[in-house]
Amino acid sequence: MNFLSETTLTRLRDRLREHGQRPSIIATAAAVTPEAVALAQFDADFGTLCEAMYLMMSADGTIANDEREVLKGALRTLTFDEIRGFHVEAMLDAAAKRIAEHGRDARLRAVVEELREDPMRAETAFLLAAAIAFADDDIDDRENELLEQLATDLGIDETQANVLLDQAEADLKSDRPAG
Repeated sequence: MNFLSETTLTRLRDRLREHGQRPSIIATAAAVTPEAVALAQFDADFGTLCEAMYLMMSADGTIANDEREVLKGALRTLTFDEIRGFHVEAMLDAAAKRIAEHGRDARLRAVVEELREDPMRAETAFLLAAAIAFADDDIDDRENELLEQLATDLGIDETQANVLLDQAEADLKSDRPAG
């Protein structure tokens, strides 16, 4: 089963990477309390998606800068540019700690369990995981296996996966300025 369309994933990866390269704003000491509140809200809203992407980033045993940029771009896109780099780093640290404490399999099950409650979030997680897998132009066998497992566990069959990827490609084409 091969869910990955190179053309679609290239466009999705490039769009998210581009968005992930924008500079972050660093909070001042006076803004610590509101930032902590913002981080808690971002984590509540997007922590599971971030962890799904982190699971994909770390599937091959290394985390590349390209993968980090795609993840940052994804979170910035989802939050309409409200999330900052330090929020993303804090969420990644939290995901890494949960995985270290509970193990990859247990965390994958927890992520899937939460995402299955909302089919739209499940589909979003699948697409973002696919974009992360293709972030460095090479999909490792472990990344491909994780993507297939994620799709299966989320109830996304191959036909639906292809429809999602095709729709993402169409959306990316329609977002591009003509010229």
